[in-house]
Amino acid sequence: MKVIGVNASPRKTWNTATLLGKALEGAASRGAQTGIVHLYDLDYKGCVSCFACKAPGGNSYGRCARQDGLTPLLDRIEAADGLLLASPVYYGTVTGEMRSFMERLLFPYMTYTDPPGTLFPRRIKTGFICTLGATEEMAKDRGFDRHIAVNEWFMQLIFGAAETLCSYDTLQFEDYSRVYAPRFDPQKKAQRRAEVFPEDCRKAFELGARIAG
Repeated sequence: MKVIGVNASPRKTWNTATLLGKALEGAASRGAQTGIVHLYDLDYKGCVSCFACKAPGGNSYGRCARQDGLTPLLDRIEAADGLLLASPVYYGTVTGEMRSFMERLLFPYMTYTDPPGTLFPRRIKTGFICTLGATEEMAKDRGFDRHIAVNEWFMQLIFGAAETLCSYDTLQFEDYSRVYAPRFDPQKKAQRRAEVFPEDCRKAFELGARIAG
């Protein structure tokens, strides 16, 4: 059992990466071999609409034809037994790096049929971890939850199974006195970090265990 974690945050040790790490620990607790990839370390672009992946009989049918820093990761995912994606939410949706990665990951497998289908060779379990500086209420009021739900829907379509874990009202800065952000209460943020974030870490661990289970 191999489970791959993909971090789409520019930070490797903060909220998103921490939760992804806990999820991979959960997968490892079930005996899975795990690995993490940081998208900000890779040199790649999103889909360029060459449609080589849609040409039956072609060398790239059902696979992304572009060769760049993302290619080895896409190959690893095709051989994996579980997949965990993690991203902070910027302006209501995932980071640009995650969006570009998802275009390259999902589109080659999706069939232009009605209803749409998948060319991925088997069913695997997948999970999506999102971190938000916004509260859950704010996220719903502003429609962020709809973007998150769409991502889960596509993951389920392509891979067969998907679930999402959201961590809300996260601590964005280690020292709020060094930034101009008067809308936030640093003490409340710190309290939530101490009281709620550990519970989110527990949920992430359990998510990873389910992915490997």
